[in-house]
Amino acid sequence: MKRNKSAIMLVIISIVSTLIGGCGNSGNAKEPTANKEQSQAQQNNGPMKETFFIFDTVVNVSIYDDRATKENLKDIEDLLNKIDNKISRTNSESEIFKVNANSGIAPVQVSPDTFELVSIAIDYAKRTNGLLDPSIGRLVTLWNIGHEGAHVLPIEEIAPMQQLCDYRKIEMNEETHEIYLQDKGMEIDLGSYGKGYAADAVYDYLAEQGFNSAIIDLGGNVFAMGQKPTGEDWNIGIQDPTQERGIPIGSIRINDKTVVTAGIYERYFIEDGRMYPHIINPKTGYPVDNNISSVTIITDRSTDADTMDTALVLLGIEEGLKFVENIPNAEVLFITKDKKLYASSGFKEMLNKTNDSYTYAN
Repeated sequence: MKRNKSAIMLVIISIVSTLIGGCGNSGNAKEPTANKEQSQAQQNNGPMKETFFIFDTVVNVSIYDDRATKENLKDIEDLLNKIDNKISRTNSESEIFKVNANSGIAPVQVSPDTFELVSIAIDYAKRTNGLLDPSIGRLVTLWNIGHEGAHVLPIEEIAPMQQLCDYRKIEMNEETHEIYLQDKGMEIDLGSYGKGYAADAVYDYLAEQGFNSAIIDLGGNVFAMGQKPTGEDWNIGIQDPTQERGIPIGSIRINDKTVVTAGIYERYFIEDGRMYPHIINPKTGYPVDNNISSVTIITDRSTDADTMDTALVLLGIEEGLKFVENIPNAEVLFITKDKKLYASSGFKEMLNKTNDSYTYAN
């Protein structure tokens, strides 16, 4: 049997009722009721909020400040679209598309933002010994997980694409901001980095405008800016990977932190009773196959969190915990398929676990 299934969102927000309503709206951002809802929220001293569909996911931004306007939300939409239009692998006008199209041919000059993000991706590739490799684009395209028709592939198809996955063959010219892929057919894919980078960009924009209380949620990639207007910390639920969206194993209270989760339930297909998640191991060419159900990271910047969560799924629990120990201000929670929790000491202290079927294994 083969089937594709969209996964439950692995990080949910359980804050105040106005925010729950905003995060629960998965409709199109251009619905005619949006402005009416924003006006009503302002009248009730609620957040100025909007929902967008960018990065192939639902984005919710809620600003808790009476000075916030619809123009601020429009600025955020423009900012997100600008980033997406630079780093999208499938948009023929994007900088990354042009870099990929010129692989083995010529270097391509990109913006400082794109150059910085690719540099970050290469740095993480080095730190994970190539397990998290930004040049995995051809493998991602080949597997096509999360889309109709995804199926198990023979090694004869995988091996040639796997040969094109080698971050060491990405040339970066800092003086000219040029990127060159040495082998014809190589492709950069920034799917493990882009949403976090965008969340940081929105946070920085809000800070520049003088706002200090907001929730930025890019498809479950959550940045809790400052505290609630009441001065309380935000309450973030950690999704139970085995249950429907909205059912947590517990919650954490944070302020001015980002919470990001990667898990095998985000996108996958099932064939002959076996699950194949969207996270691909470039060393094997196949989707990751271990006991990890999800990994949640808490840290200061969403780019790091968005990158680390995928890397940790690939590294595994033992190596992943060691990896996080060397990252300042980072905490991690692994949830396994057999409902075991492996947590850094800081995460364990923060988590208010409410589901007794999950037990700590460390």
